Amino acid sequence: MSNFDVTKARNDFPLLSRKTEGQFPVYLDSAATSLKPWPVIERISQFYSFETANVHRGAHFLSNQATEAFELAREKVRSFINARSTQEIIFTKGTTDSVNLAAHILGSFWFDEGDEILLTELEHHSNIVAWYLLAKKLRLKIQVLPISDDGQIDLEAADALITKRTKLLAITHCSNALGNYPPVAELIKKVQAVGGLSFVDGAQWAGVKPTDVQKLEADFYAFSAHKTFGPFGIGILYGRKDLLENRPPYQGGGSMIHEVSFDKITFMDLPHRFEAGTPNISGVLGFSAAIDYMNKFDWAQVAAYEENLRRKTIEGLSEIPGIQIYGPGKDQSAGPIVSFGLDRCHPSDIGQILSQQKVAVRAGHHCTQPLMKRLGIPATVRASFSIYNNEADAQSLVRATKKAQEMLT
Repeated sequence: MSNFDVTKARNDFPLLSRKTEGQFPVYLDSAATSLKPWPVIERISQFYSFETANVHRGAHFLSNQATEAFELAREKVRSFINARSTQEIIFTKGTTDSVNLAAHILGSFWFDEGDEILLTELEHHSNIVAWYLLAKKLRLKIQVLPISDDGQIDLEAADALITKRTKLLAITHCSNALGNYPPVAELIKKVQAVGGLSFVDGAQWAGVKPTDVQKLEADFYAFSAHKTFGPFGIGILYGRKDLLENRPPYQGGGSMIHEVSFDKITFMDLPHRFEAGTPNISGVLGFSAAIDYMNKFDWAQVAAYEENLRRKTIEGLSEIPGIQIYGPGKDQSAGPIVSFGLDRCHPSDIGQILSQQKVAVRAGHHCTQPLMKRLGIPATVRASFSIYNNEADAQSLVRATKKAQEMLT
């Protein structure tokens, strides 16, 4: 049993103290976005109130101060994921932006016509569409790793699908719809053995477990600040330095150039070459505060706490007639996500009834339509937990779902 102090953590999140129609909210939608703690909120307010300035361009003290804080944030991200250099850390708008940037960087530099990109049936649309577009442009082939009924990757199928034509594995570190932890490190090694590269979508992992891109041997890694207790509109693309060097810019504009004339333009070194225009400075500083906040916790304790909460939730829901749990069971290790449905009930109807009881969940296909098709369902109800959820939240979910079952069947 974890010694994690959830009561102390809950006090850091102001949204949980605000009643709506006389009730405190039960927030179980952290897979969509995490709540924001006071240190992040206060850091953004501090910047806009007393530190407003652009970065990298100004000659005055406020700009110098903002630039120093901005680049310190980059170092914090480097340390957070154990990258080798800050040159490997590119600030983006979010995970989706990062996937598209990675596809641009690789492009025709890495792929030849007929090469293959290996995806899985677990992937978020963001980790499908960008590679689909690149495949159409360069005449590549998309291969898909199948999963079992509970969302596990078929490794025998992987051995058959990974060939000398496999140039990229693009895979989630944690399924946003089911919570599965695919065997990412094992699959990366299999692809490395045939000379391929890897892109890992860490959006659901980075706010739950420590990330070590060197240990993982990922060539590219992406995640978003807003799912790691930070603000919206900021993401990270990590890329191995040797894969980023000498690659053409993604966009043109200020901050990414060295010299400009009408005849010739030279570009900045890494990582600024890929960060055109005025960045989301307040977002980066808020993200910096979020990393400081996360670094206060023992994440082994957090993971054990969230895993126990997930299992208790599955146990409670399993007592409801007609319940269907999708993905890993309570005896399997998984992220803090429980996806479920009720016989003869549409997930959207269940979600609405839960919302009326001030239990916030997500109902839908979760941007994983291929996964829903594989499972033979249109959608699920997804409850997702974080450091501010407690057993009372899980019990509220079970009670609200029982009421939905009584009303809809």
